[in-house]
Amino acid sequence: MAARGHVQDPNDRRLRPIYDYLDNGNNKMAIQQAEKLLKKHKDLHCAKVLKAIGLQRTGKQDEAFTLAQEVAGLEPTDDNSLQALTILYREMHRPELVTKLYEAAVRKVPTSEEYHSHLFMAYARVGEYKKMQQAGMALYKIVPKNPYYFWSVMSLVMQAISAQDEKLSHTMFLPLAERMVEKMVREEKIEAEAEVQLYFMILERLGKYVEALEVVRGQLGEKLTSELQSRENKCLLLYHRLQRWPECNALSRKLLLKNPDDWQFYLSYFDSLFNLNDQSWTPPEEGDHCTEGEVHCSVAQAIAFVKERLAAEEGKESRPLRGPYLARLELIGRLRQRACPDEQQLGEPLELMFQYFVKFGDKPCCVTDLKIFLHLLLPDQYVQFINRLTEAVPLGPVGEAGVALPSDGRALQRHLSVTQLSRSLGLQHALSVSARLGLIRQLKAHYHHGLQFGTSCLKTELQFSDMYCLMAAHIYIDLWLETGNEHMLWQCLGLLEEGLSHSPSNAQFKLLLLLLFCRLGAFEPVVDLYSSLDAKHVQHDTIGYLLTRYAESLGQFAAASQACNFSLRFFHSNQKDTSEYIIQAYKYGAFEKIPEFIAFRNRLNNSLHFAQVRTERMLLDLYLEADILSTLEESVKNMSLCPEEDDIPWDNLRDNRDLNVFVSWNPKVQQLTEEQRRLSLEEETLWLRLRSLTLRLAGCLSGLCPSPRAPPPTQHNAEKSAENGVGSKPNAMGPLLTQLENTISQAEQYTHQQYPFLGPPSSRLAQALASGGCHCQLAALQLPLHLQELETGLDQSVERQAQIANLFKSLTVQLQDMLSKCKGDLLEVRESQCRVQPSLLENLVFFVETICVVLWVCSYCGSTLRPLKSSLQKKKKKKKEVNTVMPVVLSGFQEFTSSLQSVVSQALEQIQHQEISLASLKLEALSLEGLTNMEEEGTFIKTAMDKVQSSYLRSLQEVGDLLRKRADTLKSLKI
Repeated sequence: MAARGHVQDPNDRRLRPIYDYLDNGNNKMAIQQAEKLLKKHKDLHCAKVLKAIGLQRTGKQDEAFTLAQEVAGLEPTDDNSLQALTILYREMHRPELVTKLYEAAVRKVPTSEEYHSHLFMAYARVGEYKKMQQAGMALYKIVPKNPYYFWSVMSLVMQAISAQDEKLSHTMFLPLAERMVEKMVREEKIEAEAEVQLYFMILERLGKYVEALEVVRGQLGEKLTSELQSRENKCLLLYHRLQRWPECNALSRKLLLKNPDDWQFYLSYFDSLFNLNDQSWTPPEEGDHCTEGEVHCSVAQAIAFVKERLAAEEGKESRPLRGPYLARLELIGRLRQRACPDEQQLGEPLELMFQYFVKFGDKPCCVTDLKIFLHLLLPDQYVQFINRLTEAVPLGPVGEAGVALPSDGRALQRHLSVTQLSRSLGLQHALSVSARLGLIRQLKAHYHHGLQFGTSCLKTELQFSDMYCLMAAHIYIDLWLETGNEHMLWQCLGLLEEGLSHSPSNAQFKLLLLLLFCRLGAFEPVVDLYSSLDAKHVQHDTIGYLLTRYAESLGQFAAASQACNFSLRFFHSNQKDTSEYIIQAYKYGAFEKIPEFIAFRNRLNNSLHFAQVRTERMLLDLYLEADILSTLEESVKNMSLCPEEDDIPWDNLRDNRDLNVFVSWNPKVQQLTEEQRRLSLEEETLWLRLRSLTLRLAGCLSGLCPSPRAPPPTQHNAEKSAENGVGSKPNAMGPLLTQLENTISQAEQYTHQQYPFLGPPSSRLAQALASGGCHCQLAALQLPLHLQELETGLDQSVERQAQIANLFKSLTVQLQDMLSKCKGDLLEVRESQCRVQPSLLENLVFFVETICVVLWVCSYCGSTLRPLKSSLQKKKKKKKEVNTVMPVVLSGFQEFTSSLQSVVSQALEQIQHQEISLASLKLEALSLEGLTNMEEEGTFIKTAMDKVQSSYLRSLQEVGDLLRKRADTLKSLKI
């Protein structure tokens, strides 16, 4: 269109209204307008495609696809049609069709730069790296521009990265890419920084660090200007890789003279110095120490260098930098590890950390800086250290609350830093219960006092004293876990609710409230809390587990579906979005980012959370929508679930959870260990395996659904179906049941871990085993295999019938046992205390899930036994038998359905009783004696209690509604 200048194509003018309708979301009008236009101009292909886009957006995918293929078959070469088809295929998630479109366009117009570049990008979307390489070179031959040449080179690098055979990468793809770049270097055609970056990447991947160093330090390296100190950083990296410690040390030292606050250079300086020291390296007597200049290789030189940096900071009139002061502590730590007596020359850690606090204590970073070096203090120095810091905090006189309070924001931050460091050293944990309650009162006084400094803060800003409130909440949690006193928990919830009222954007308050409500079994308030966090993009993977872990298990199925959708929407859009990032990286020459985008996409595709959410969402849909075998079959079809195939990448599963999302000042012994992280991943993977097998078995069960008018099975029919391959489908159940049985055995032997409260939540595995749900579902799913043996008739299978009848009775007993574990009050007031039993709710949900599975199996049993019964009755009529005994399996099934109805009725009565009991609780009349002396605090505690009560009622209502639907289904399962 640009080539036509100011003359507008009449077709563009005709199409403009359709584009406008589509842009405004008025798809029906777009379709109508396109149809009008096509009546006048039948050959206007773009109008047909725009109509297809309108149809696609109104849910008529098949019609849209047919129209698109009509136009694509004509191999159009006009911009409008090609762009419209590209948009349509992207919306259909069929990017591979775009490549065919532009392949045809390039064949027809082989000299078009635009079509060739579109073809290249179309290949990039589907990851066809070899074709990308060819398309890039073809484009370069038509239009010899550097970017096109390097597109081809980068495609070779991507072939190397994606190749299964690493040897092939290093012997063919990467060397070829290197030769292609070297050709451009020889011809002096390198123009842009991106081209040098790509050359560096190739040499680095080939392990040619010496050659890469020559590139960076040579003439080409001068083009590396987009990042600050890009050349120096690359040189340092290569010196490390090559273990050229003299150069590494000299360069780090030079960079520190320019940037005395850059921490990475200090670490590089110390690493290289101690490596040289270990190797007893000495500088040459004549000439430079190395190409980078003077080298420090002794501890004495390191101490002198750090002291020089400190002296330079002390002599400045402006505020000193933190780097040199922290470098001194880092050097002490390293010397202490080596038992080097020279550390004493740098000073006593306690005194140095005190001096650091005096200089930087009014900055929030002070705590995170000093926490790294607390291990330098001896345990008997902890109290002395905190006392020294407290003396350096300018507090006012002791007020009415018996607490000395700061007079301004800086003093508040200093006092807060001392309090945080005190907790990090474990001094708070060592206090008695009464002393900790006294500490909480002090923290609350500081919190309320500090609110005056944030009166001008916006709603999106945090209050200066928020951390006091959060720390008091953490101490309440400690006391609750240690003493089991639920007063502490309610006070904690009330305090956090109050904190959130003053600081509505505080993510830590929301996360902790979210965690506490989930632990209490109250999911209703959690949905709004998570929504207000406004999680963006990858956060749905990193913190989404906090929501999805509890979504279904607490009985709020509608909210659970919504929670799963939140996460799944992100994962499904990841594939499309990442393709766009890759294309932009090619367009702008950010080649080094392309492997990062690919790795990011793979990391998300292999995410444990993604696999869990997808499995749970499908199971939830089946529990909610499928009541009998026919609806189960329909649901499984809609999901495109193939039970014979396991699409979870078990060997490549990635744990992307952010387990450090909660702020914590706990001492190291109480923090999450790497071993606990590993065990948590093991536990979650085991639970996922159980759920995945249950889902696949449900899919297999749906495949056993007989056709509505199928004749009663006979030997001839069975043989015929086996010939046609129909009988092969049920065989998948046997191996899957064996896997499920083995997984349950493995789960029973697994030692369930207790993680720190702020660590990962335990999976549902332990509760599922304790409730009896796993074994009951396994027993139910084994029934179809036993029933298949009866298909030849009921005459020769008396023993098998008795066995099946016993299985029916056993299932009833198991369900009764599961129901007994759901009895009790979720929330009760006893002796002026409000107690909760969230495990009852989880057990109830497992019971309902199991009932759903049992009903599917029952439906299959009915469909199998019904024709056998009618066949038996026909035989009786022929033989004119009157009082023959009903076969055991038929009477057993009838007893089973009756007892099932009884169990479900009992469950519904139990739920109704719990609802009445909950609704009648008058929490506003609950005495809060001992909880709080302040009316305002009492209001927030009552708010939290009301939220828990309301959530329990909502959960019971949703569970009850689902169970009532299944009770109605049961009535239709008679044979």
